[in-house]
Amino acid sequence: MAAIETLTKKIIVFQLDQEEYAIPVEHVRSIERVQHITRVPRTASFVKGVINLRGVVTPIIDLRDRFGVEQASYTDSTRMIIVVLDDMEVGIIVDAANDVIDIPVSSIEPAPDVVGSVEVEYISGVININKRLLVLLNLDKILVKESL
Repeated sequence: MAAIETLTKKIIVFQLDQEEYAIPVEHVRSIERVQHITRVPRTASFVKGVINLRGVVTPIIDLRDRFGVEQASYTDSTRMIIVVLDDMEVGIIVDAANDVIDIPVSSIEPAPDVVGSVEVEYISGVININKRLLVLLNLDKILVKESL
């Protein structure tokens, strides 16, 4: 008989304007340093352009701009998290990629009605673990194909 084990989920924790956010690791292809981004005309303001990443042209969005957070200069810790969703590969620019951690699925709570500056539709839940509150993002809403 198999032992009952706690269901866990592996997440990537990253920082954006002093807040910690998380996305499920199964959507993450890689984490890259910021590189030259080629601007594409007539795209949404949060779409910074495209990069050629190992032969794949990948659109890059700035999460600060997408969330309406004040812009900041890129630093040595700024990263592009390359995510894959429905066969679409997109890079999201974040202030820093902090951790890869396993969390108990039971620690994910529904998104509260009011969540600071990030629109509630972009949030799939809040993770309360080890005295940290992490905002779990809903990539389906953030990476709407029509806007990319």
